[in-house]
Amino acid sequence: MTYSDSYLSGMLRNVRSVAAVGVSPKDVRPSYFVFRYMHLRGYKMIPVNPMHAGKTLFGQPIYGDLSEIPKDQPVDMVNVFRRSEFVPDIYDNARRHLPGLKALWLQIGVIHDETIRQAEQDGLDAVQDRCPKMEYQRLFGELRKAGINTRIISSRLPPF
Repeated sequence: MTYSDSYLSGMLRNVRSVAAVGVSPKDVRPSYFVFRYMHLRGYKMIPVNPMHAGKTLFGQPIYGDLSEIPKDQPVDMVNVFRRSEFVPDIYDNARRHLPGLKALWLQIGVIHDETIRQAEQDGLDAVQDRCPKMEYQRLFGELRKAGINTRIISSRLPPF
């Protein structure tokens, strides 16, 4: 699927709290890097992973399931780091237990068209097969610092 830059940047601007399902506390895992990056950008990150429940990640308790997140802790977006076949159950669980949910984001390689369509029908913003960290960096100018061409012109060289 293709998503416009305005759609993706709008999602990232409208979300303040993110439940990261399947995040790993191991600092060599991609989910750890995404979680850390989003945390450092000011997002309230909520780790969810039954294998690490009871531990903490960046000062946040790791929950075993979305249903364990306290009701007074709003969740705007669920970011899924699990295999595609788990997506329908994760989404059903999110809809049951997270009343203020605004968005569903499936990481790179996580694809489930039917659930994405259902989320959109339910009024949520939904993205699959993308990484919010990479999109944030691309859309908000941080990739240029690494020398990557984002096709966004931020300055021009004077004529020769």
